[in-house]
Amino acid sequence: MATLPNPLPDPAAAGLDLPPGSLVDATLDGPWHEPLLWYADGAADQGDWAGLRAAGRRVGLLPVLVTGGQRDQWPEAWDLSPDSASYPGDHDPEEVLAGYWTDYADDELGDAAPADGANAAPADGANGEPETGSGSAGAWPGLAPVPAREAAEDPDTAAAGIVAVVADDADLWLGGTRMALVPARRSADIPAAIGWTGAVNHENDVARLCAVLRSWEDRYDARVVVLGFDTMIVSVGRPPATMEEARALAAEHYAFCPDNIDQSPPYDLDAYAEKAVLDQDAWSFWWD
Repeated sequence: MATLPNPLPDPAAAGLDLPPGSLVDATLDGPWHEPLLWYADGAADQGDWAGLRAAGRRVGLLPVLVTGGQRDQWPEAWDLSPDSASYPGDHDPEEVLAGYWTDYADDELGDAAPADGANAAPADGANGEPETGSGSAGAWPGLAPVPAREAAEDPDTAAAGIVAVVADDADLWLGGTRMALVPARRSADIPAAIGWTGAVNHENDVARLCAVLRSWEDRYDARVVVLGFDTMIVSVGRPPATMEEARALAAEHYAFCPDNIDQSPPYDLDAYAEKAVLDQDAWSFWWD
């Protein structure tokens, strides 16, 4: 996926001065032919991000925080499967999300779907009745619009701010984090570049999720900043500023990661939009 040679086998030759760490080539099918990522042996420090990003980007590497989570599962134990990942650019994000919505929302979301706004079921016939019934999530509402607000800061600066918060308090809510470098040219491609399988119960080809992450990069200045065994945190440089925008994006979040709503009280998309999307500078995802 990286268009530059992978510098991880010999960081020093690439001009990288990295702290002590480990190269990961472990996959579900045995060792990969080259390292998939490097990650530090010690806990992440909020001051490390900018330096790693500047040094790594020059040679085709991008930083991400990795977490062992409460079960102490570091990347060697993540069941990585790079053979299972296609190329994110080969997938249309709206087609991906519409497919997920059809597969999950109508059966699972039901009355939790918003009753108005962008996620309302389309009218059909002279009486204007929703064609799928009042208890249905309705047809896929389409991609949410780009927020009307302007970004307050550069998206990588916004990402660094989220990294600082996470690294400063990681033991409390993530089980510890470490800095990592991945051969990828854009943040959204990081999960596919390593063959991450954290969402395998929802999607076998992580590149399809990365296509959505690319779209969020473009519309919301999003960056993938944390990965765990089955968790992801995305920084958001330009979040929705109105409930209408938040509701529209909440539908995308549901399609992307149904467990965020299906397994989190109050199991309601409007409540999720208000609590987890509106004016939020970070989005968290977890797949069962």
